[in-house]
Amino acid sequence: MDIWHIAIDKISFTFNIIGALITVWGTLISLAEFLKKEILNRTETIQLNEAIRIKLGSYLVLALEFFIAGDIVKTIITPTWQSLGILGAIVVIRTILSYFLTKDLKKVQA
Repeated sequence: MDIWHIAIDKISFTFNIIGALITVWGTLISLAEFLKKEILNRTETIQLNEAIRIKLGSYLVLALEFFIAGDIVKTIITPTWQSLGILGAIVVIRTILSYFLTKDLKKVQA
């Protein structure tokens, strides 16, 4: 049984690392696009800022999916009320973020 717990911990940790890497990658890409826009003194600032915000948001939502996956896997070995409550809160936050990101994407595409 200890091998099972160790494997689940490593899988959960891996999902969390992937989520962190996606967050950092998305932030770096968005920062680079923002700096490029500022250095080139682009006139369509509002539209470009909106596009950068949407792109960063999509990376954050994707990263959040990996964080949730890690939490779900970890909950398999320690299904306490506290861990289930935290998992539920994270899922609600992710759902709200996804809803507003999707709404923004539709608004930008229209």
